[in-house]
Amino acid sequence: MSITFFPDRLSFYVFIVFAAALLVQLCIHWIRFSRLAFSKRHPMTKADSDLEPVSVVVCARDAYERLTELLPSLLSQDYPDFEVVVVNDCSDDETGTYLEDLARNNPRVKPVQLRQHLNFFNGKKFPLSMGIKSASNDLLVLTDADCKPTSDKWLRSVVGCYGEGTEVVVGYARTVQAKGLLNLLVRFDAVQQALQYLSAALAGKPYAGVGKNLSYRQKLFFRQKGFIEHYTMEAGDDDLFVSRAANRKNIGVHLDADNTVECDTPSSFGIWARRQCQRYSTLKCYRSGVRALAALHYWSQFLFYASFITLFCLAPAFTLAVDLPYVVYYFPTLAVLFLIRYITQLIIYRGASHRLGEHGLLPGLILWDFLFALLTPLFRISGRMKK
Repeated sequence: MSITFFPDRLSFYVFIVFAAALLVQLCIHWIRFSRLAFSKRHPMTKADSDLEPVSVVVCARDAYERLTELLPSLLSQDYPDFEVVVVNDCSDDETGTYLEDLARNNPRVKPVQLRQHLNFFNGKKFPLSMGIKSASNDLLVLTDADCKPTSDKWLRSVVGCYGEGTEVVVGYARTVQAKGLLNLLVRFDAVQQALQYLSAALAGKPYAGVGKNLSYRQKLFFRQKGFIEHYTMEAGDDDLFVSRAANRKNIGVHLDADNTVECDTPSSFGIWARRQCQRYSTLKCYRSGVRALAALHYWSQFLFYASFITLFCLAPAFTLAVDLPYVVYYFPTLAVLFLIRYITQLIIYRGASHRLGEHGLLPGLILWDFLFALLTPLFRISGRMKK
């Protein structure tokens, strides 16, 4: 029995690409992503006397209906000393009136009313900066108006991740499980993004976070001069700040599926795609090593599927001679190699989904992974072109 190669055939070279992409993907999943999938880290339980005061900062624009759901949930948090700073970013609805009325009856609410935009600031960086500067406490917890804590222990859980020297805590924000393809895409994307930035943080190499569930110290914000290095970019108020301010010694990771935040599904695919492009537009500001690892993951994912499909369309690259008058083709070999990657993904995504409190994504794992292998390069290219 002997293996005969045909290097003159295109399919042989495609197989080399397929094997290389498979190897890279296996290394990424078992070496990087396994940190989140198999993490046993839990927030520390602290007595009330050890819980320092907290300022929750929320930015809102025309978000009256969402705030009527979010603020009661925030104000009912089981935490001894906290305030809720809400920045009304030039809203045209009833947001301002609602906040003023609420503040009169609840001293924990601190409204910050913005009446005009600053042209040289993009996105929510200016209102967020105003909210942070208005906060009375050094410990900040950030979320968005379209989010809601899943329990009254959320603040305790986040603060429980702070230890000696901790200045930044990154966490995960779930999307409320609902029917529809868009909801599945958004939730699967959130999990695969979390596998990257949370695994990196667990390895002591933080580079990103999500502003829907993010915490850091006000002193750190002022020490880093806020968002001044990237104030002209629409995105980056969370990931670029974490990339610059967090390091191995001051990072904490919030992994608590029972005490986190949940967010609404974007109202349309177009809105979600625009947010994706905004997020990828910040990649050029990351450290070179982070950019290289991100590119290695996305392009190996794309090349894995592209080469796999191509190999089934081309003539076999090699045959297995068995001293018989016919040739046994290598399609079973390709199927086994594909299955190896699928089982690896299944193990890693199952562990990560359990840690993050996500459900219902595993049955369509191959489909969602294949769709993002096609969509991600488009988002990355659009993000690079975005000014």
